[in-house]
Amino acid sequence: MEEKIPAWVDGKLTPVGKLEVHQKGLRHKAVSVFVVDGRRVLIQRRAAGKYHTPLLWANTCCTHPRWDEEPAACAVRRLREELGITGVFPAFADRVEYRAEVGNGLIEHELVDIFVAEAKPDLKVELNPDEVAEVRWVDLYDLSAEVLRNPERFTPWVRIYLTEHIDRIFGSGAVRGD
Repeated sequence: MEEKIPAWVDGKLTPVGKLEVHQKGLRHKAVSVFVVDGRRVLIQRRAAGKYHTPLLWANTCCTHPRWDEEPAACAVRRLREELGITGVFPAFADRVEYRAEVGNGLIEHELVDIFVAEAKPDLKVELNPDEVAEVRWVDLYDLSAEVLRNPERFTPWVRIYLTEHIDRIFGSGAVRGD
């Protein structure tokens, strides 16, 4: 049975199949998490089998909440399911809405609750190969510059977050190191 996610149909929040949501470009709820260690950010490269944006770099974790699932609970669940990360406490940072084509005729039109979770340097990560091809830690300033230099290597949402909303997500002066 296909997973149903919260999407707006005729102005009403409704459980809709995930693929249908993306085929029709319906506005829907989403959750994104950035795990950080100081100025370093853990990013993931999406698995080759993902039905959109495979093998592109994304933030630590991004997903859709289940119907009636709170965003913070979704963030904790998906960190565990995708990356085996436990023991971090995602804090709400911002809410962003965007619309972007993600290939194969699919559209993400998301209202995203964005969370930031502080991690310790010895954070254990166990990749779910169905979700994640690889991860790496990168300085936020270097990541922002890399997104500008090579946008084709990154998911549309990461490009939007880091070019349009970086100060709102990470605090003003995040990239400058103030």
